[in-house]
Amino acid sequence: MSKGCVVVVGGTRAIGLELVKHYVAEGSEVVLTGQSPDNVAAAVKAVGHRVRGLTFDLAAPEAIAAALADVGPVRRLALVAIDRDQNSVNDYSIERAIRLVTLKLVGYTTVVAALRERLTHDAAVVLFGGMAKERPYPGSTTVTTVNGGVVGLTRTLVEELRPIRVNSIHPGVVGNSPYWSEKPATIARYTSETPLGRLATMAEIVDAVVFLLENTAVNGVDLIVDGGWHCR
Repeated sequence: MSKGCVVVVGGTRAIGLELVKHYVAEGSEVVLTGQSPDNVAAAVKAVGHRVRGLTFDLAAPEAIAAALADVGPVRRLALVAIDRDQNSVNDYSIERAIRLVTLKLVGYTTVVAALRERLTHDAAVVLFGGMAKERPYPGSTTVTTVNGGVVGLTRTLVEELRPIRVNSIHPGVVGNSPYWSEKPATIARYTSETPLGRLATMAEIVDAVVFLLENTAVNGVDLIVDGGWHCR
């Protein structure tokens, strides 16, 4: 293992926090980031050791480079942070749309640009998209577009960062995540539509992210992890 830390952008809760815990447990020094100082402090306290927290908002990209100024070297970078936006053409919020596009596309890219010179020679990057890119739904106008953009960004970064590996992951509904577990009707519907007969878990998403980060031949992959829901 090369020297360098693991950076998890959006590591204060749910899948991001579970990914932080995975890498701390295997002995890595981890930097987690979040938008809220209170959430960052709580996450650092929950993990307890070999982790430090930084606060910045991906939707305010001008501040990202300064926030990351003393981070590095970096051997693994996971861009997990998301924002949920219900936005349709019939009732279109420009403000919400600009925030989500900025957060996921401009913000993700700005993090990579800020850390570019501090990525180790064998570093790997994973970007989070989502299944709205495959199966749009009413109100997913911006989410679907942005998650499609994550695919394009992944392929661009493969070329720009070579030989550093870059992949993206696109989870479906994650049954035991804090967000979805509060929506039993939605869980029941997606479970009934999933060939596996159950929804993916946070542990399975973390396992998939670790695979993308650690398998040294996997590059430029857009990995769907949804129990086969996208096949329906």
